[in-house]
Amino acid sequence: MCRMPNDLTRRGLIATALAAAATAVLPRPVMALTDAQARTLVDKVVHDINAVINSGKPLSGMIKDFERIFTRYADVDIIARSTLGPASRYASPAQMRAFTEAFRGYIARKYGKRFQEFIGGRIEVKGVKRVKSWHEVISTAYLRGQSPFEVRFLVSDRSGKDLFFDMVIEGISLRLTERTEIGSMLDKHRGNIDLLIRDLRHAG
Repeated sequence: MCRMPNDLTRRGLIATALAAAATAVLPRPVMALTDAQARTLVDKVVHDINAVINSGKPLSGMIKDFERIFTRYADVDIIARSTLGPASRYASPAQMRAFTEAFRGYIARKYGKRFQEFIGGRIEVKGVKRVKSWHEVISTAYLRGQSPFEVRFLVSDRSGKDLFFDMVIEGISLRLTERTEIGSMLDKHRGNIDLLIRDLRHAG
């Protein structure tokens, strides 16, 4: 993660730490999720992230831990489908499974490499509000030597579990940022999803 709010790479760092991205297909209206439940989810995410940041583990161990956090608390299927964009409509079920798995590892490697810059920092949850059919949980990130900046987690229970499906940092959606990145990679292969998956397995 220079000044964080003006640095998309640094925004991406938080995305993975808290883990990154979700959907052009927004959650269907679900009224069961409460403000308290949404905040509880993000409290857990932030607790686990802060613990990893200050664990003293080598970078390789931190990356594995952040991938587990992403898998546990993010709606990975929705995020992956969103970042794949229109191509998800013609991808086979097997391709979607392979893409989702490759995307999970790609996110962890891509941003996890920068987590050493987070050591000594922290993230604090400040509040929550309902927006349309989901909830925004507002938090503030504090890094050493940098001005605090806002991170919003978008939380839904569309999947049947309370999960976050996007993060918005200083007004910039991480799901849209990653969708642009994945789209560029797919364009390079003229829409070939198998080649995209191959590249994702080694990217980041």
